[in-house]
This record gives sequence, structure tokens and C-alpha cells, in this order.
Amino acid sequence: MGGAATDAAILVSAAARLPATRSALVRGRQELARVERGIGLVRRKREALVAELFRRARPAAEAREAIADQAARAWPPLLLALTAHGADPLRTLSWTGRTVSAELRPVRVWGIAASELAAPVSVRRTLDARGVTAAGAGPAPLIAAEEFERFAELLLNVAAREQLLRRLAEAVAQSSRLLRTLETRIAPSLVAEIAGVRRTLDEREREEQHRLRRFQRPGGGD
Repeated sequence: MGGAATDAAILVSAAARLPATRSALVRGRQELARVERGIGLVRRKREALVAELFRRARPAAEAREAIADQAARAWPPLLLALTAHGADPLRTLSWTGRTVSAELRPVRVWGIAASELAAPVSVRRTLDARGVTAAGAGPAPLIAAEEFERFAELLLNVAAREQLLRRLAEAVAQSSRLLRTLETRIAPSLVAEIAGVRRTLDEREREEQHRLRRFQRPGGGD
């Protein structure tokens, strides 16, 4: 539906003032028609972006609620583990040295470049994968580890969607600004300039007709 380059072209081409000539009047009318078409395109683009934004907003809100709930579940076990073991022993238990990777693929939504996960990211591990035993670590650190792994998993899996949601919101705002500029500044300015050129040409035509009538009257050329 046209990108930033097309939007900028509409604004730039409509910015020049019109000289008081018939060719400029024709050009001005063509430019006004082009701006009006641009207004229609930008309005439809904004409507499509808003619809896409709302379509993705509910899952995003649900994901944020799930993240907040998981954070609320994760902190109490961690505080219990800190109380039972202290910060330094707990830091030793939590050190794993592993790398969590995620594969991203590019996507475009209404011309907006973003990325999405090729597959969900898995962070949670078994007890053996953590390299500790229940007897050696105690229940509190293991529960805290499991809850924070769930928390990290939620964050990683929603990050790409949040990025796209933010870019959609930015695109809606940009389209709204452009539409407001076209409707309240560019189009009215062109209408006023076209009317001014039309008045100037009409005045010149009346003056020319008046001079012709004077010359056509007997003795009018004296």
C-alpha cells in the first residue's frame, strides 16, 4: 500500500507554489487529485494497520498477563532459597554456563519488517540437566530455578511479537500524522492556491476583454 518513499513524494510534490498560469492551474488540479488519491491510500493503509494491531493486541495482552503471573510465582521461591542458603551458595547452584539460542526468520506485515521465532524457545531443564541433586540443593532452589526458567521462556517467546506490535503501533502513528498533514495542510493549501490562480486568470481575462472592447469602440484606440 505504498511506503515511506511514496508518502514523502506526495508531500514534496505538493509543496511547490503554483505560478499564475493556465499550465500551472492544470498542474495544480492534477496535483490535488493526486493528493486526494494519496489521502485515500494512507487512510486505507492506516485502517489496515489498526486492524492488524488490534488483532495482535489481545494475544500480546494475554502474554503480558502470563508473564506477570509467572513473575509473581517465581519470586517467592527465590526469596525462600536466599533465606535458606544465602546469596553466594545460591549463585553457585545457579551457574550453568549454558547458552540458550533462538532461530529468527524475517517477516513483513503491511510492509513493516520484523522477525519471528522459527520455533518456540525451550529453556526448562530436567533435574539431571541442571547438574544438581534434590538432596544436595534442597527444594527451594530447585523450585526457584524451575519457575524462573518458565519465566525466561515466556519472555523469550514473546519478545519477537512485542517487537512487531511496537512497530505496528509506530506505523499507525506515522500514518495518522501523514494523513493529518495531507488533510489539514497540503490539500487545503492546494485548494487555496488553485482558487488564487483561477481568480488571477479570471481577472486577467476580464481586463483583456475590457481592453478589447475599448479598442473595438470607435475612437477606442486613441
